[in-house]
Amino acid sequence: MTAVTTTAPAGTRHRPRAATGQLAGTWTLLRLALRRDRVMLPIWVLALGGSFSSVGSSIASLYDTAAQRAGLAASMNGNSSLRAMYGPVFDDSVGGLVSWRMAAFGAVLAAVMSLIVVVRHTREEEETGRQEMLSAAMVGRRAPLTAALLTAVIANAALALVVAAGLAGAGAGGAGAVALALAVAGTGVLFACTAAIAAQFTESARLAKGLTAAVIGAAFVLKAAGDSAADDGSSVLTWLSPIGWAENVRAYADERWWVLLVLAAAVAVQAVLAYGLAGRRDVGMSFLATRPGPAQGRIATAFGLALRLQRGALTGWTLSFAVVGVAFGGLTGGAADLVGDNAKTREIFERMGGQAGLTDAFLAAMVSVLGMVAALYIVASVLRLHGEETAGRAEPVLAGAVSRTGWAAGHLVIAFGGAALLMTAGGLGLAVGYGHELPAVLGASLAQLPAIWLLGGVTVLLYGAFPRAAVAAWGVAGVCLALGWIGPAVDMPQAVMDVSPFTHLPKLPGGTGMEWGPVLTLTAVAAVLTGAGVGALRRRDVLT
Repeated sequence: MTAVTTTAPAGTRHRPRAATGQLAGTWTLLRLALRRDRVMLPIWVLALGGSFSSVGSSIASLYDTAAQRAGLAASMNGNSSLRAMYGPVFDDSVGGLVSWRMAAFGAVLAAVMSLIVVVRHTREEEETGRQEMLSAAMVGRRAPLTAALLTAVIANAALALVVAAGLAGAGAGGAGAVALALAVAGTGVLFACTAAIAAQFTESARLAKGLTAAVIGAAFVLKAAGDSAADDGSSVLTWLSPIGWAENVRAYADERWWVLLVLAAAVAVQAVLAYGLAGRRDVGMSFLATRPGPAQGRIATAFGLALRLQRGALTGWTLSFAVVGVAFGGLTGGAADLVGDNAKTREIFERMGGQAGLTDAFLAAMVSVLGMVAALYIVASVLRLHGEETAGRAEPVLAGAVSRTGWAAGHLVIAFGGAALLMTAGGLGLAVGYGHELPAVLGASLAQLPAIWLLGGVTVLLYGAFPRAAVAAWGVAGVCLALGWIGPAVDMPQAVMDVSPFTHLPKLPGGTGMEWGPVLTLTAVAAVLTGAGVGALRRRDVLT
């Protein structure tokens, strides 16, 4: 039920709080937030910021002549599918190609970092009851929101510095590096404000993250549709998307500094709205009423409850995989044109997808990317157990006739089975987009499951045995994603690449065919880790 602030009793004179009172305790909360995020934020900033310089070095190595870079720019701008994914190329310098490759994706990842930070220090604090205890002290009504937004601003400012410095170190500095860094960081701050608004409307941190993520996804879809229609970023759809604004800053191509003012204006409008909403509700309440579900029928079992809790996320992930699969499949037919005669680019795809023909290697590389992203789903799905426990919702369930094993199994079926559903949707999408080889592509997609399940098993073990360190599973998945995404491009040593379970999977389709040894071994290890995690959960106390 929506709750608003209480009014003064009849006969008393109402005196509104001063602005300083509304922000009392902000600096203390900011220091607390930075301390809590002292590991997570540096990892985000260094990994994301470092990827810009890595891409710059790779482009300088792969396309070391002006003619090669001009040819790449022409082929990118002439392919509507590639424009939809990466955007148009505004300049064929090394810096211009880095901006083409990283502006949109960097903006999306900065937005994801920001939404995690803001929701964690606003709605998540209220959901767990910690904010109510803090508010009993000298803490102003708007201090938590201010501290959360300042934390996001600091993180994005640090990201901008790392991006600009990294690009300068890669030989692509100057005004273009500054423009690109500000565009990415500005988009992150903008979506931090979006997350702050979402946190006012929902009582659940999970739902606040989901709403903000949906807005980010819609912004990317708008940008993709606009870029597919026009090769100069002029489409109305592109300009309707904040991610399109970051792209249209046009770093390294006669920078449009005024677009940054558009970002700043949008930040100001959303921040004012978030502050206005924060001042009109009580701690723990929201503007969207939470409807109680039935206590019988499909949610009367552990599995039914888990399905009800996770079906929205599973549906969204599945649809996204199907759409992305179709997009990747549409690029496959032009893989040869994309690579051209560049032997170094061909080597990268072969390192990612095996030594088969270029088309099969490209398909295998895209399947591997889908698998690594699906690993993020299984980590999030397993950690839903941790969220239910820390929020105090697991204890009433376990107080009834539900065992810990049964409760955990309900969520784990959704996590591990959902990963299989995602890879099926992605494989079907790839085959539909490519128009050929449905059985081979679908089989290649499902062959990624042992590595995905192994990371799910690691998450279960961390949650069951070391619940307070369960979030470290995100770091494990992030390392595997970075190795798979950046490792082949920079030719990392094989010993380092072997850290990721995805390295050990057969490169399908094509290659030498199915290799059952690694598949069965990874599956067995995943089962052992999962069993050990569930066993540890049965023996430990419930978090309070």
